[in-house]
Amino acid sequence: MQVMRPRDYARGFSSCRFAAVFSPPFSTADRYLDDLAARGFAVLDAASVRTLSGATAPGLAALLPDWDQLAPDEYLKDGGRYRQRRHASFIVQGGEVRDVPYRPHWQPLDYNALHGGMQRWFAPVASATLAHADWRALLRWLARVANALRGTQPWYGEAHQFRIDTTDGIGRPTPEGAHRDGVDLVAVFLVARQAIKGGETRVFELDGPKGQRFTLEQPWSVLLMDDLRVIHESTPIQPAEEGGHGHRDTLVVTLRAGGFLDPGA
Repeated sequence: MQVMRPRDYARGFSSCRFAAVFSPPFSTADRYLDDLAARGFAVLDAASVRTLSGATAPGLAALLPDWDQLAPDEYLKDGGRYRQRRHASFIVQGGEVRDVPYRPHWQPLDYNALHGGMQRWFAPVASATLAHADWRALLRWLARVANALRGTQPWYGEAHQFRIDTTDGIGRPTPEGAHRDGVDLVAVFLVARQAIKGGETRVFELDGPKGQRFTLEQPWSVLLMDDLRVIHESTPIQPAEEGGHGHRDTLVVTLRAGGFLDPGA
């Protein structure tokens, strides 16, 4: 995989003098599907996301206040208060997005040893957000990516708005560690980073030794992953300044063929 030059990240984690921050290995809009097929993941900058999805910069900016209205995650088994989120389910077929009535998020223990095996009823995504043209443009585009990856078919999707903050001193984007989601396609959009350090993204081959680490910093840049081929995680975040407070906002969208992950699936 590509070797990238780190830049010094001054005053890093307390366990070391500094932490290196690696730039994302961005694909171009005309090559990202080839990269996704070749290595199991691809990263796109915000301009490419807009070009490919048809979303607009003003439209995506209009979604940002949503992340100030997320609800606490009441299911964290580590007792943390650092995660807020909302959740929605949908189906994309024939280029049309159909919202699905409120339903729980469920994963088997095989995919999430920490929080799997239970139905988690998260607060729903706001109805105005679900109806927003740019939100739906992103979902339609991701369905086209999934079609290119697996063939044209209906896609059963879930969208998760996340805010990880430093209320507890450290916030953990993936407390379950490196994992798969049990779907076909995973998209992780970086929405915002505010006054934090850490939050490094790590992607590893599922059945091999190779991996890559980088930090998403550009709002609405995205990591696309073939969930059958890679596992992923994000490292904890800390305040950028001692005694400060910060957060990391993301939109995670998953698409699965054949139906939603449910206890009876």
